[in-house]
Amino acid sequence: MSSSDSNDLRQLDLRLLSIIRQRDELVKALAERGQLPTVGQENIILAQTIRDLISEAGDSIDDVTLSSLETTLRQIASHSRGQVRNAAVAFLGPKYSYSHLAAIKHFGEAATFAPVASIPAVFDAVHRGDAVSGLVPIENSTDGRIVDTLGMFVRRHMQICGEVLLPIHHNLLASGSRDDITEIHSKPQALSQCRDWLASNFPAARLIEVSSTTAAAESASTSPHIGAVASLAAGQAYGLTVINANIEDRQDNVTRFAVLGRDETEPTGDDKTSLLFQVEHQPGALAEAMTVFSEARLNLTWIESFPSPDSRNEYLFFVEFAGHRANQDAQQAIANLGTMTRRLEVLGSYPVARL
Repeated sequence: MSSSDSNDLRQLDLRLLSIIRQRDELVKALAERGQLPTVGQENIILAQTIRDLISEAGDSIDDVTLSSLETTLRQIASHSRGQVRNAAVAFLGPKYSYSHLAAIKHFGEAATFAPVASIPAVFDAVHRGDAVSGLVPIENSTDGRIVDTLGMFVRRHMQICGEVLLPIHHNLLASGSRDDITEIHSKPQALSQCRDWLASNFPAARLIEVSSTTAAAESASTSPHIGAVASLAAGQAYGLTVINANIEDRQDNVTRFAVLGRDETEPTGDDKTSLLFQVEHQPGALAEAMTVFSEARLNLTWIESFPSPDSRNEYLFFVEFAGHRANQDAQQAIANLGTMTRRLEVLGSYPVARL
């Protein structure tokens, strides 16, 4: 690179830093006036910015570049927000867990993260006000629903104000060689999502369940005989070698996370609404309740039953439908459902997440 090119690059970087500082000042001014958008609203604004970029650039920009630019925008937004308030985000820790990676994807690396030891602890942190937002796994495409999360929604009212889709790629990590491994550690869900691969490739290894994939990586760093099923980020943090990458049995393995908080999001035109309800324990009650969605022409995107903690053989139901609760059809459906149910909670309306 010539000295002229090097100087031009430096001048561009200085301009970028100056623009970021101007953005920081604008965010501070908005915060002082009480007009700072919520994280969810800001993500919507950033997504619109990317759509505008696509419109301007046409076919000259590819999907990989777009994804990278969107990530960069989110990191800059996270940096600016971090300058004005300590808005802690609680997640199922520790660091380098998949929940941590999902939190970074949604809130940016500059956010203040508060790892906690359990899913109930995430709900508690948001409920007490120790964290303004929380992030919990709600379902996995391989293993299905996350029971602890659904159980907490049943026991404590909490609003969902966003969702995150995170592709889950498990890796076999170790401090020694492949032949050294006699034990493989990870959390139960990760071992389950790799059960076929582990059975085929390490049939003699003992599978040891631990509290998190990060804990597994830490254990692997202490002995060459321990392999860990964990994220690449955990492997890098503990100086481990990747023995095999992407060992999940299903390559489309995705975990969906719910973002907990108090902020209600405005309709974007591409939203979903989550409900929790319970009907009377009598013939036809559930079938009748479900008719409200077809009558309102609302497309159901998720249905789960959950045992009632108060009585045997009774269930609560989680339902998601396409659309925002502010829409007239949704309002009418929710009102009609309220006349047929013993319990009804609107958990939230929020933008549909993309991979």
